[in-house]
Amino acid sequence: MFANLFQGLFDTDMTSVIAISDFLLCVGSALVVGLILAAFYMYQTRYTKSFVATLALLPAVVCVVIMMVNGNIGTGVAVAGAFSLVRFRSAPGSAKEIGAIFLAMGTGLIIGMGYIGYAFVCALLLGFVSALYNHFDFGAKTKSARYKTLHITIPEDLDYTDVFETVLNEYTDSHELTMVKTTNMGSLFRLTYNLTLKTASKEKELIDKLRCRNGNLEISISAQETMIGEL
Repeated sequence: MFANLFQGLFDTDMTSVIAISDFLLCVGSALVVGLILAAFYMYQTRYTKSFVATLALLPAVVCVVIMMVNGNIGTGVAVAGAFSLVRFRSAPGSAKEIGAIFLAMGTGLIIGMGYIGYAFVCALLLGFVSALYNHFDFGAKTKSARYKTLHITIPEDLDYTDVFETVLNEYTDSHELTMVKTTNMGSLFRLTYNLTLKTASKEKELIDKLRCRNGNLEISISAQETMIGEL
């Protein structure tokens, strides 16, 4: 009676049944791998409790699903489709979060196929490389005091097309108007430029000359804004 508890209702003589000991070994290994991946992800990374908890459980979930597929091609295609829907039912994540999820799913897949040793090697190797990249800030752009973002507020009747060109050409190596936005019920415009200053120490001189042209309205200069890449 107890032995039949772990047999499927639709099993046939040609179906191989996973032993409960093998099942528990794979799931336990997947949980350990999940903890390893979560620990590597938390190293020098801002994270939320819910995300790392999910990351720790994900290899075990994928492992169980793959073991239940157990060579059934039709079921495998259905499972792949179900996994693809997860991306569209979740909030956009950063590239690093998506990479961690794929790594967790990959290790769960490896364990579900029975290759427990390879799963541990994959988790330790790729997790260590990921932590190493974080430690050395791999891929970060070199910051410079010359790269700035400029916000200028102007009255609605001022033609902003060329009014600041002479001043910007004098103090910058390059400049680009990236955004124009109306404010204060349309009575003002807010311009956003990306600048590369010729000399960072002449920032105040630049602001003073711009104030003479925008009617002494608000002007702000900050470190150049960059968008956080999302997948």
